Amino acid sequence: MMEFSCVQFLQNKTILVTGATGFLAKVFVEKILRVQPNVKKLYLVVRASDNEAATKRLRAEVFEKDLFKVLRENIGEENFNTLLSEKVVPVAGDISTDDFGVKDSNLREHMQKEIDVVVNVAATTNFDERYDVGLGINTFGALNVLNFAKKCVKAQLLLHVSTAYVCGEKSGLLLEKPFAMEEIRNEDGHQLDINFEMELMKKRLKELHEQDCSDEDITLSMKELGMERAKLHGWPNTYVFTKSMGEMLIGNHRESLPLVIIRPTMITSTLSEPFPGWIEGLRTVDSVIVAHGKGVLKCFLVDVNSVCDMIPVDMVANAMIKATATHAGGSGVHMVYHVGSSHQNPVTFGEIHDISLRYFTKSPLRSRSGSLIAVSKVRLISNMALFNLYMNLRFKLPLQLLKLIDIIYPWRSGDKYGDKNRKINMVMRLVELYEPYVLFKGIFDDRNTKSLCANQKEDSIKNSKGSMFDFDPKGINWGDYLTSVHIPGLITHVLNK
Repeated sequence: MMEFSCVQFLQNKTILVTGATGFLAKVFVEKILRVQPNVKKLYLVVRASDNEAATKRLRAEVFEKDLFKVLRENIGEENFNTLLSEKVVPVAGDISTDDFGVKDSNLREHMQKEIDVVVNVAATTNFDERYDVGLGINTFGALNVLNFAKKCVKAQLLLHVSTAYVCGEKSGLLLEKPFAMEEIRNEDGHQLDINFEMELMKKRLKELHEQDCSDEDITLSMKELGMERAKLHGWPNTYVFTKSMGEMLIGNHRESLPLVIIRPTMITSTLSEPFPGWIEGLRTVDSVIVAHGKGVLKCFLVDVNSVCDMIPVDMVANAMIKATATHAGGSGVHMVYHVGSSHQNPVTFGEIHDISLRYFTKSPLRSRSGSLIAVSKVRLISNMALFNLYMNLRFKLPLQLLKLIDIIYPWRSGDKYGDKNRKINMVMRLVELYEPYVLFKGIFDDRNTKSLCANQKEDSIKNSKGSMFDFDPKGINWGDYLTSVHIPGLITHVLNK
């Protein structure tokens, strides 16, 4: 296999990116524009009513973000705007429809003539997504992207971003191998039939509409159906179940198109590029870190010895670019890459808790009134039965008393019981959704990614620009990263926004 330098590979390439307003996609696009301004074109697919709305949306949600400040400063505002107008083509589209629902036949023809690489990052990542939405985007959406890529006459590769957690709740060393659909059977021995899942969902949706259910009831029913079907087939939630089925469909239908599947673990803030600590929104483990810093997290369900598999977003983007440059145009390619840290540089939930405690003890957050928030050690409980017992004794019994008081003294101000009950129910729901991950016993084997990384290191010796694409998790010092990069990044880019 010819070894390309990534920068050379990107020159003059036309790349289509779906889900372009998402966290990972932005970092991927920024990296390409910064290191290879001579990329030919980036078609960025976003949900919007028309291309003008797509342009506005990309500007507001992507290019005006802090993420692009380094590129802006490097080349100046005017050149930055010129670069965008010459290289970026906004496409109003939706991957849950054929050809992304692009009505403009000229645009469609241009795309299918010019595109070299298709990168699918579009996904819905809500653990308990509505089943119709999850199937539409994560499962059949992936197939729509593949079908579009097959119509692109110059297409050299489909790079599909999945998630490492398609493994379900397996433990031990989890290998980088594609799904074989025929191997998927539930406890009763029934084989998974993706088309049946789609038909079942449509039938249920039709029934709900015929019964004149409210939008709220339909949403709830669709969420319940998703979780029910996922658990029946051995997955913990709708998100990873629909992502797994998406992988199966594109694996089965790829024909001769080279296919690379990137399975990242929990994606965190940038380690170094374009600058350290950039992040958007609270991602998986971050909501727990922030709740700790705000002094509201007193107990949590987690196994202190479980490995929390995190990987900085810039490393995932680098791995995507490197895998694309390595496999584009290869014959019979169907590669899977785990991009994570649990195999080569593990950090446990217990260690993260201690690092977080040290950080907030030294640099406490301020409350709304301006006073410093004191943090204490969180009571970490390692199984669901004990956690339920603790919640019952610590919160639910006092809550019953509150309810009694509200009944006896209805004139007391405010609905204290209702308010507290909502909070407890919210905590329990979060805990149930997170349970498979905070008690996770798997380690993601990454030998494919490791050899890709070794190739990258050889490249960087040959080519001074090579080290720009580092994704070796061994280089991360978790204590330094969390205290000097990630938690300060959360405070700057999420809490203070």
